[in-house]
Amino acid sequence: MLAAQILSAMTVMICMLVDSIIIGRFLGVDAMTAYGLANPVLLIFAAVGSMLSAGIQVVCGKFMGIGDREGTNRCFSAAVFLVAAISAAGLVLVLALSSPLCVFLGAGKPVSDNRVFFLTQDYLRGFIVGAPAFLCAMIMVPFMQMSGNRTRLVAAVAAMTVSDIAFDLLNVYVFKGGTLGMGLASSFSYYIALVIGGSYFLKKNSMFRLSLKGITAKICADIFKNGIPTMLNQVSMVLLVFLFNKLLLYVGGNISVAAYSIVSTIGNICYCFGAGIGAVALMMSSLFYSDEDRRALYTIVRTMAFYAVVSTAAVIGVLMFAAPFLVGLFISGDSGPREIAAAGVRLFSLSLMPSALNTAFKNFYQGTERTRLTRIISVLQSFVFTAIYAVILSRFFKTTGVWCGWVLGESTTLLFICVFVWLKNKKIAVSSKIYALLPKDLGTTQDNCFDITARTTAEVVAASEKATAFCLERGESERDSRLISLCIEEMANNIVEHGFTKDTRKDHTIDIRLIFKDDKRLIRIRDNCVNFDPIAYMDLHKTDDPTVHIGIRLVMKMVKDANYVCSLGLNNLTLAL
Repeated sequence: MLAAQILSAMTVMICMLVDSIIIGRFLGVDAMTAYGLANPVLLIFAAVGSMLSAGIQVVCGKFMGIGDREGTNRCFSAAVFLVAAISAAGLVLVLALSSPLCVFLGAGKPVSDNRVFFLTQDYLRGFIVGAPAFLCAMIMVPFMQMSGNRTRLVAAVAAMTVSDIAFDLLNVYVFKGGTLGMGLASSFSYYIALVIGGSYFLKKNSMFRLSLKGITAKICADIFKNGIPTMLNQVSMVLLVFLFNKLLLYVGGNISVAAYSIVSTIGNICYCFGAGIGAVALMMSSLFYSDEDRRALYTIVRTMAFYAVVSTAAVIGVLMFAAPFLVGLFISGDSGPREIAAAGVRLFSLSLMPSALNTAFKNFYQGTERTRLTRIISVLQSFVFTAIYAVILSRFFKTTGVWCGWVLGESTTLLFICVFVWLKNKKIAVSSKIYALLPKDLGTTQDNCFDITARTTAEVVAASEKATAFCLERGESERDSRLISLCIEEMANNIVEHGFTKDTRKDHTIDIRLIFKDDKRLIRIRDNCVNFDPIAYMDLHKTDDPTVHIGIRLVMKMVKDANYVCSLGLNNLTLAL
């Protein structure tokens, strides 16, 4: 999932990068300054979209974890309603209050000789036209990931990027629309991405259905509640951008603000690696936490930390070497802003590794319902520590002191997480079990959990026999042990026979899990074959000849409850015995 998630995290940032390069190269330093001053507004909309996206991942992930399809549809309907309401309100407010908003952002007063003010106002007006598509595209990402539509997601991002570049160049060479045209170019590209990605939700086989009856205050509140940590993170980033603009205007003037626009634009692309890792961690931890799968959660901690270190180490190497070249894409000629920006890019790169680890742990804790800790980390990481260091160091080292705020702020946040984990566990250690911070009563002990993977009919039979032995060892009667293993064998063999395709490029697997917890006996079967809902299938064929579909009929009569959901492109069937 990670590659698709990183690309989707770049949905907004790629357009911002393209705009920044073309504005800097073709429209000049004043336009670049205006673009930098408008960034907080863009980031506010990104903050709202990120909040909704994170809330959707947690709420919808929980519904999927327990196989509640009605709940997933309610979540989808509520998300669409929230986007429509928020984007309409934002569109009206920005258009009506663009003049005082530009003054507040630091563009100065609307006098005839103040080009920066009017350039900032124009860009905001052009961008806000695309606000509905912008927010829709952001909430589309988690739903498409959950449904396994990663190819369509990548196609939407690619089309958006290409169209934004084309529209920007048309604006510069043909229409001469200035910063207004640049904002409109981004807006049109968002709508293209929405059309390509959103067409999935209109298809008959879409796993999400829009229903006005499904829109409830409780679901909307749950999405907001679970998205608050991400919102805090994004709002903190907006405040930090605002603070950095003010500090840099004071210590270095417009040249430093223009350099910051370049550094932050490059930085936002680089942040997508950490954001992608964090988004996958949030989505999967929500799903496995509701499934009470401790082993999977420990695996997520190890995997996300590994990718955070490896991916950012590669990015740091690239930025250290290519900083002057990357800055040269944005601005040419005057060496002052170029040298300042190149130094900023290199110092910023050192913050990427602690930042990716902070984001991964923060999102993991959000998915495992440690909401308070997530909120604290969000504020410390995105504003408090970085702002403190930037304010203090700027007094002594001017612009360089501001750049150093990133590295020291992220590193101090990572130290805070480590100290908190060590105090909570009352020991200093580095392991997935320590850093997962899972409740002691989550799930069941490994002794009462049977896990096995099958790829062939022979392996299914072997899994069934081992399940029988597992049940007998735990005091289950001979009869009930055989019935449990029969459920596993019938359903898994059905998947092998009808779900395994002849496409040798796909490695088909069936993960079988049997859980003993108190008086509950649960079987969870997860496979990566074609989508198949045995519960809906039996409802469709309940009046057929009782001698057909006998395996599924037999299992459904033996179980107390059955839930199916397709999540992350996988079939997930849970049987309560």
